[in-house]
This record gives sequence, C-alpha cells and structure tokens, in this order.
Amino acid sequence: MKRQRLTREQSKVQTRARLLDAAQATFMKKGFVAASVEDIAEAAGYTRGAFYSNFRSKSELFLELLRRDHETMQAGLHAIFENAAAREEMEARVLRYYSSLHRENKCFLLWVEAKLLAVRDGRFRVRFNAFMHEKIEQLSAYVREFSERVGTPMQVPPEQLAIGLMGLCDGVQFFYTVDPQNVPTEMAEAVLAGFFSRVVFGRDA
Repeated sequence: MKRQRLTREQSKVQTRARLLDAAQATFMKKGFVAASVEDIAEAAGYTRGAFYSNFRSKSELFLELLRRDHETMQAGLHAIFENAAAREEMEARVLRYYSSLHRENKCFLLWVEAKLLAVRDGRFRVRFNAFMHEKIEQLSAYVREFSERVGTPMQVPPEQLAIGLMGLCDGVQFFYTVDPQNVPTEMAEAVLAGFFSRVVFGRDA
C-alpha cells in the first residue's frame, strides 16, 4: 500500500509532537537546565534549525510541554461528567481520579522543576504564573460544576479549594516520589481520600 504523503500542516504537527516527546524524555533524564536544544533535536531526529522552526526557545517548549500534560489531566477530569452518573458514582470517580494521580502523573518532576525555574528566572516566572492562574481558574470552574451536578455545597470558595487541591496533590506526590517506603501508595490514597471526604464531600468520615 502506497504511503500517504503528509500535508505541510500535518508534517509540522508531527514534528512538534516528536520534539515535545523528546524534550520530555530529555528533561526527565538531564533536567531542564542541563538539557540543550541540540540534545532535544537529536533525540527527536531533527536538526537545531527544525527546533527553532517550531519553538522560539527552550523555555517556550517547556511551557508547551506542561500545557500538553495539563490538557491530558483536564480530559481525565471532564470524563468524570460522562454518562450523567448519580452523585455516589460521581464522587467515586473523583476519588479514583485524584487518588491515582501520584502514580499516574509521569510529568511530576517537570512541574517541580518548572516551579523552581519560575523562582529563579523572572521572565519565565511571568509566563508560568499566567499559565498557573489559568489552571486555577479552570479547576475552580470544574469545582463549581461538580458542586452543582451532585448538589454538594462547597465548604470553602472554589478558588481556595482549587489551590488547596493542587497543593495537596503536589505535596502527597512529592512524599510518595522521594520516600515511597514511608509514604506508600496506600497512605497517599488515604490522605487524599480523607481530604475529599471531609472538605469536598462534606462528610465526617
């Protein structure tokens, strides 16, 4: 069967995807600062010129990589609303989703490094903070929608709950990543389940 020739746009999309995949693997191995544009381009099978035809800088690619991971997480959250499930099933879906994040989030170390970079690099911080504010707004909107669908009143304002959720999940995953013997997956899930039961679902236990 004759191989179909890609259009210019399809080829560009494919090139960007390969560069992002290569960057993710390279950053995970070397770290953002140590990894070079040449490292990324070579890992993707392209030249330095191909890199700069798709991204203006390594920082721009880094933010795009984080955004891609964020969109994947958003898709998982919105899947909870599918099939108009009853309250109990919706709550169970949310609990399963968040309880597994510490095991499923393969880009966690990239988010940690991005936060450290934002502290040290003023220009990166401006763009990263704008992206984080967008994430908080999206999660706040999700919290409101969840509350309306299941009929559970919010114990705290959605924006505060969104920041609390993000901070809690990051903290639990950090402990699980660096000290899995003392913070095994069972403990991580128990911490998250307890938070959701009391703060999000409004239960005593």
